[in-house]
Amino acid sequence: MRYRINHVTTYEYARAVDLGRHMLHLAPRALPWQLVIASALMADPVPTMMEQGLDHFGNGVTWMALDQPHARFSLTLDAVVDVAFPAPPPAEATWAWEQVAESARLGGPAGWQAAEFAFGSPMAPADAAAGAYAALSFPPGQTVLAGLLDFMARIRHEFAFKPGVTTISTPVSRVLAQRAGVCQDFTHLMLAGLRALGLPARYVSGYLRTHPPAGQTKRQGADQSHAWVGAWLGPEHGWVDLDPTNNLVVQDEHLVLAWGRDYGDISPIRGIILGGGSHTLSVAVDLAPV
Repeated sequence: MRYRINHVTTYEYARAVDLGRHMLHLAPRALPWQLVIASALMADPVPTMMEQGLDHFGNGVTWMALDQPHARFSLTLDAVVDVAFPAPPPAEATWAWEQVAESARLGGPAGWQAAEFAFGSPMAPADAAAGAYAALSFPPGQTVLAGLLDFMARIRHEFAFKPGVTTISTPVSRVLAQRAGVCQDFTHLMLAGLRALGLPARYVSGYLRTHPPAGQTKRQGADQSHAWVGAWLGPEHGWVDLDPTNNLVVQDEHLVLAWGRDYGDISPIRGIILGGGSHTLSVAVDLAPV
């Protein structure tokens, strides 16, 4: 499936910002199953400095400097991307989850690339309570993909999607207690549970195509930035992407921007400004099949 992405982020400041330094994870990631046909990132005002590079996880990063006073700052991503996620193997063909955890623990040629994602991180620690919740899906000898699919389904059915009841800094323990949150919360919860069992899992950010209610026209800017889980099945089968918010294996309606240990590694816009005071933020995303 080929998509065109238009993502506009706008900051309006109460008073002028004298200077700003920003680090952006906003470029679609080139992958064997995701071909970036074109990608352009534009800023207003025009940056004094703009450099491209890669972070520790291989994600594209843009560093940007704004040295002139500005009361408004906007970023626009315009990209065309082909997406075709590979189908996962049959669940019964994957290793037992204990074997996957042991392979990650040993590292070496078979598991070193996944091993760092088995450790807790600031926003997705290897939380004991989350581990106990995850363990219900991973009885002894359970194949890893069967356990992952069951764990994902339980999150979807036992947690309520409620915007506004959490912030990006809400800990996993509170999400688990209140059984409500949004996609970032469910992703962090799933990561924390898997890591408590020694299973490598990473935070994936990107976009999700949305569909309007029956009989209604799709609203401009109504698509979403999204987050989901990349889980390691072992060296034989590699990674599979799972969306706990929607209880589905990622296929052709998700686009990957970046991955890391948690949201903090790959937040879309991070930086430091001098001045500005209070601010408002607006985001509009359009993800349209081409």
